Order: sequence, then structure tokens, then C-alpha cells
Amino acid sequence: MESITFNIKRFDGETTWNQEYVLPRETSTLLGCLTKIREEQDPTLNFTSACRHAICGSCAVQVNGNAFLACETQLDTLLETFQTDTLYLEPLNNLPVVRDLVVNFDGMSEKLKKVNGWLEEHEGRCNHLQSEEEFHLINKPADCIMCGSCVSECRELAYDDGTYLPPMAMNKAYRFERDSRDGSHGKRVLAALQNNLWKCIHCQQCTTKCPKHIPIAEEISYLRREALRMGETKSEGARHAYSFYDDVKRTGLLNETMLALRTEGMVKTAMNRTPFAIRMVAAGKMNPLHMPKPVEGIESVRKLYEFSQRMSKEDQHV
Repeated sequence: MESITFNIKRFDGETTWNQEYVLPRETSTLLGCLTKIREEQDPTLNFTSACRHAICGSCAVQVNGNAFLACETQLDTLLETFQTDTLYLEPLNNLPVVRDLVVNFDGMSEKLKKVNGWLEEHEGRCNHLQSEEEFHLINKPADCIMCGSCVSECRELAYDDGTYLPPMAMNKAYRFERDSRDGSHGKRVLAALQNNLWKCIHCQQCTTKCPKHIPIAEEISYLRREALRMGETKSEGARHAYSFYDDVKRTGLLNETMLALRTEGMVKTAMNRTPFAIRMVAAGKMNPLHMPKPVEGIESVRKLYEFSQRMSKEDQHV
């Protein structure tokens, strides 16, 4: 490839269109290419950048439908990954577009406030010393640069009604919930729970696309476990989790007939699921009278449960 085509989604506040720019192939970052386009071809092209060292998080964009930090992403890496000489650039998903590749983060800032993303006074401590183990718990989540890549990739946010917290807010909740210097443990778990903690669909995109490799999906799972440990078991999400847990422990299989009933209750299931259930029965894909028997090797499954419970208890004491 001697030249590369950049097909960039443009927006002027009213109209959306795609515009192509051609650059000779050379060793450069994506941000370097955008800068060259603006300086040499089109000074009206808008994008944001600042540090150029993957610290500020301001330059994240979508390339061929995937979020990247423009300043640290090499052009050669993109061409090798997508096996093409045309790159499609768009602003991040799930955020209001201001102009071209620039998005508005104001709404995300308000979401962050909901989880009290700061240290609160610990009345029982007179210093802020931490052990190596205590620091290790918050070291990785503290790397977040709030670039918005996880927000863009979140499949739940793409269809949410605005009540679900973005992954970066969940990361903040986890980071301060695990901080040994904080005096409000449990407060952020409840805040996440009140903002649909159980809506996460475990697509893992927030984790795989994070430029700092923060395991956000694991952090969300921890917040869920803490909510259950605190006795918050009455939500649909908690009942759904317990249904899975109990079925697999009992037989090694999921009883799909009973899952909706135990999750949503008799009345809601009857109102929302009856037509679907009738179609499933008619198609032979569900037998409401079938009760799964334990699978072969169920004892091994139960040993995994016991091991998981031991690990969970050890984690609580870290």
C-alpha cells in the first residue's frame, strides 16, 4: 500500500457526512495522521488531543468500529489488524457529538458523581499508610484516564434508557470501594446497585478495548458479589444470578422453564413472557414439564463451587 484513505465521519452541528482524505503510507500514529490532514488538507477537521502520551485520554476515536487512543495507536498496527488500505474514523459511541470527532463528556461527569468517586474520611484511622497488598487492589483501577473507550464499546449503553452507569463510573466505584483509606465502604456498592448494576451483559468489550487494560468486567462482578454479601438479594438481577447458581449446582444444567419465574415473579412473567413461551413450546424448544436430572460428573461441578467459595472468602479478607 503506497497510500492510505481515511474516511472520516463529519458533523457541523446540523449535517452529517463522510469525507475522504488520502495520505502516503508512512510510520506514524493515528493522531499524527489526523494532525497532518488538518494542517495540510483541511483546517476545518475537528478532533481533540493534548498529551500525546496516552495520559490525558482526550484523543479516543473509533476506527473501523473499534475504540482506540489515537496518540498511541500506530498506523501500521491498524493496517495489519484490519487488512485494508481504507480506515473509517468516527466519534466515540454512546456520547453526544459536538463536531466531527469531538464528543461531549458532561453527561459522563454527572454519572461519575453518583458513585462518590473520591475518598471519604475514615474516622478509625489517623494515617493513610497502605500495605503493598492494599495498594495492589487499587493500583490497576487507578490507571483509568477516562478516555471513554469503555463507554463507546459498552453494548448495554447502546440500548439503555439512561439509567445504567457507564463502565468508567463502575471502575471508580470499585476503585474507592476497595481503598483501605476510605471510610464509606458499601456506599458505592449501593450507589451502583441503585443505578442498575445488574444490567451489565458481560460482553467484556469494556475490558478488551481499555487502553490501560483495566479488567472492568471483573470489577463489576466484584460489586455484584459485594451487593449480595451485604444482603441486597431482592432485585431481579440478584434473583437471576441465584437462579443460575442454584440450578447449575443442583444438576449442572440451567432450568430455563423456571428461570423467568424465579427472576421476574409469576405475575410479571405471565404478562411479558407467555406469548414467547407458547411459541417455544409449539416449536418443541421448551418442555415446561421437563425437570433436568444431574449431569454425569456433577460432583466435580460442586467441587468447583466449593473452590470458588473459598476464593471469595479469601478475597474478602484481603
